[in-house]
Amino acid sequence: MSQAYGFAAYAADKPFAPITFERREPGPYDVQIEILFCGVCHSDLHTARSEWEGTVYPVVPGHEIIGRVTAVGGQVSKFKVGQLAGVGCMVDSCRTCPSCQEGLEQYCEAPEGFIGTYNASDKHLGGVTYGGYSSSIVVDEAYTLTIPDNLDPAAAAPLLCAGITTYSPLRHWKVGPGQKVGIVGLGGLGHMGVKLAAAMGAHVVLFTTSPGKTEDAKRLGAKEVVVSKDAEQMAAHANSFDFILNTVAASHNLDAFLALLKRDGTMTLVGVPEHPHPSPTVANLIFKRRALAGSLIGGIAETQEMLDFCGQHGITSDIEKIAIEQIDTAYQRMTHSDVKYRFVIDMSTLSAQAS
Repeated sequence: MSQAYGFAAYAADKPFAPITFERREPGPYDVQIEILFCGVCHSDLHTARSEWEGTVYPVVPGHEIIGRVTAVGGQVSKFKVGQLAGVGCMVDSCRTCPSCQEGLEQYCEAPEGFIGTYNASDKHLGGVTYGGYSSSIVVDEAYTLTIPDNLDPAAAAPLLCAGITTYSPLRHWKVGPGQKVGIVGLGGLGHMGVKLAAAMGAHVVLFTTSPGKTEDAKRLGAKEVVVSKDAEQMAAHANSFDFILNTVAASHNLDAFLALLKRDGTMTLVGVPEHPHPSPTVANLIFKRRALAGSLIGGIAETQEMLDFCGQHGITSDIEKIAIEQIDTAYQRMTHSDVKYRFVIDMSTLSAQAS
């Protein structure tokens, strides 16, 4: 066992506080990582505040992890000490079900699903898994990612969740040149969706409720910006989209966007609202054979593919670095969408808190 320290939420209504806990010693196939940076995802906030229920306290969130390898097991072949490595939303899965066998571990069909990086059953030590708001982590190499050398590690951290959450549906629905693609929302997910879809060669249109985001959206790669509250602007795009990626995590009217799809177009949801969306009008689907779908992160192989794609195109997240003691303030700001576009914790600040 090795001692780790981090920041934990001890209750839904309490501020974060330091925690000391144990990590397992690296087994034959394990990679031990000193965490350098950890992105702050909205899922972290939902879990820390028990908004999705099922939180086991104390909880150490964080699943956008990049760090330096400090030890490897004897059978590890992909990583060496000193190398950068990443850990995303999962640290294991059953590995035997049809989804796992197809490299779609995010859809693991075991009763408990995949093993999340935090707040999931820890099959090695018992209890629950602790995530990236911490000094170190030990993960099987099969669930550890290689980080392209040309990417800034801090800005690359959110790729491990925000990046793959948007990349996977764009790839699955074969977004590419000649397609008109809409991205709904310009937050942590949406800004990655704009960057990735543009890099794939699509004509990207950003939908936002905030007219002030127009300039930024175009800087990120959008060719057009539509204020979704403006009925005239929306009507001008009726029946014209091949694909729409909806990243908004608040309950809203889906019909306004479904009506913009071409025949056989698809809108995919990746945001999970606290309250359900109003049910869409079935006629909007039937009369144009449109599809409404969902997508969950990506498998390990696809996540590595995404990282390599980002390395080739120089894509990272737009971030604001924070110290670990600023995490409660960051959560407050996230609830008001006051970040462009992802907070990333500089974990070197954790040592000052632990001393």
